[in-house]
Amino acid sequence: MIQEEKRRVAYINEMIESGRAAELVAEGEAYHAAQLSHIAQAICSRAETRVVLIAGPSSSGKTSTSHRLCLELLAHERQPVALSLDNWYVDGSLTPRDENGQKDYESVYAIDLAQLESDLKALIAGKEIALPTFNFTEEKREYLGDTLRLEENAIMVIEGIHALNPILTEHIDAACKFKVYAAPMSPVSLDGETWIPTYVHRLLRRMSRDLRTRGKSPQTTIASWLSVREGEKKWIEPFRSEADMEFDTSMTYELPAIRYTVETALQTVPAVAEEYKVAEQLLYYLSFFEGLEASFIPRTSILREFIGGSQFNVG
Repeated sequence: MIQEEKRRVAYINEMIESGRAAELVAEGEAYHAAQLSHIAQAICSRAETRVVLIAGPSSSGKTSTSHRLCLELLAHERQPVALSLDNWYVDGSLTPRDENGQKDYESVYAIDLAQLESDLKALIAGKEIALPTFNFTEEKREYLGDTLRLEENAIMVIEGIHALNPILTEHIDAACKFKVYAAPMSPVSLDGETWIPTYVHRLLRRMSRDLRTRGKSPQTTIASWLSVREGEKKWIEPFRSEADMEFDTSMTYELPAIRYTVETALQTVPAVAEEYKVAEQLLYYLSFFEGLEASFIPRTSILREFIGGSQFNVG
């Protein structure tokens, strides 16, 4: 087993160094495609399914997963509609507070449960709804004139961290629902003894996205990660067993690609900072891998949600 894991890391680096990075990426994408095809087949085998719910912890790739799954459902001659639970957030003034008095966006009660249920029931019944969008800058839900009515063959694909929480859809007929848990599930071993936990993959993904879209430094991302993890333990992990199927969003080429996007920024974390030890550990993990340029990664890849350049509208 130890030798197998050593060979795995060596294989990844050899593929990159020998100019076969495209093959390495194709391998990872094929793994995802096979899983998604299997999930789509299971969904379509239930004729009554109208709502697919995709949940997972932070930076698991839920949004890209929902779009990729929609493509698979189209191939099965269904009419998917991708929706995000974020659009049903309550206005900022109504957001629940945590024990420190800070706004708790990880709480399921940050979502307008009554409005969401009303809208889902109306859609399942064939009625038209006004489709909300959430303005994160002003922290308010808005209605900009968009509407939605489901065709007879349509399936809603709804993603969000709370999608598997029973309270979210407790009054929706169970026969209408299909639940998916999406997250990185394949830890990487550096030498058969030292393992990189899957939450590290998610932290690096989040770091890459924060740096690219919000101008947040790795130090800032690391500083907030503990509260993110605590929220996951409370609001997400207890409902993993609710899933009908799971989707492993891990990618063989992920750490080489992430190294290329975050390594330099990670090196700026001051040695005197509380976050330095975490930054140092992340740099140690990444040092085992050759960097992989983004040009090798397809625009439909889940990793594009974090490094940029996605074909999908993933923020």
